[in-house]
Amino acid sequence: MSDKDETAENRLRKELPEEVPAAEAEEAASEEAAKPGLTGRQRLAQGLWPPRVTRAQLIVALLLFGLGFGLAVQVASNSDGDSALRGARQEDLVRILDELDDRTQRLEDEKAGLEKQRQELENSSDQAEEARKQTVEKERQLGILAGTVGAQGPGITMTIDDTKGTVEADMLLDAIQELRAAGAEAIQVNGVRVVADTYLTDSGKSVSVDGNKITAPYRFKVIGKSQDLEPALNIPGGVVQTLEKEQATVAVERSTKIVVDALRAAKQPDYARSSSQ
Repeated sequence: MSDKDETAENRLRKELPEEVPAAEAEEAASEEAAKPGLTGRQRLAQGLWPPRVTRAQLIVALLLFGLGFGLAVQVASNSDGDSALRGARQEDLVRILDELDDRTQRLEDEKAGLEKQRQELENSSDQAEEARKQTVEKERQLGILAGTVGAQGPGITMTIDDTKGTVEADMLLDAIQELRAAGAEAIQVNGVRVVADTYLTDSGKSVSVDGNKITAPYRFKVIGKSQDLEPALNIPGGVVQTLEKEQATVAVERSTKIVVDALRAAKQPDYARSSSQ
C-alpha cells in the first residue's frame, strides 16, 4: 500500500466515530436501566416549563392586570386625601370641622321641619276625616228627624182597629204626641211619615195625615225605647183607655227591629236661612 493510500485511510478513520465494543455497549445500557425513574415533582416541572400560553389565558391575564392597576390607583388617591388632611394646618382642620358641624345642624333643622310638616298634615287629615264623619252622622240624624231617609231600630207597633168609625183625628194626634214625649225618634202611620210639622184632619169617617187619607185599622210603627213607649200608652187615662172608651181595639207589640221606610221630600224653606251664611 502506498503512502498516499495510507494517509487517506487514516483521515477517514479520524472522521468516523470510534467503534464501541459490544461488551462496553451492553454495560452502558445496563447502567441506564439501573438509573432511578423521574419523580412526580420533576415530571410536573417538565410539564409546566416551558409554559404553553393560550389566547384565553392571555386575555384573563390582561383583565387581572387592569383590575389590579385600578385598585392601585384607588388606594393611591385615598392615600393622597388622607395625606392632605394629615398635612393640613390646625386652623384648616378646625375650619373643616366647623363647616361639617354647621352642615349637620342645617340637616337636623331641615329634618325637624319636615317632621313637623308631616305631623301637621297627618293632624289636619285626621281632623278633616273626623269632621267629615261628624257631618255625615249629623246629616243622617237630621234626615231621620225630617223624614227624608229611612230608619230602623227597636220599638213598638201599635194597631188601632176602629170598627165603629168613632176614632177621630185628635185622638190619633194625642197618640203621636204621647209617643214623642216618651222618646219616639221615628213614626210612621199607615205609610205616611210623621215629622215635626205633621197635621191630622178628619175626613168623613176616616182621617187625613198631611193631606193623605188613611183608613182603619190605623197602624203605628214607632222607633224608640220600647220599655218607655209602651207604658206611656197604657198609663191610666192615657191613649189606650181613651180609644177603648170609643169602642176601638188597641194592640201594642214590642219588637227589636222596626223599619220606618216612608219618606218625605225635602222641603226648602221660603224665608229661613242658615245664620252662618
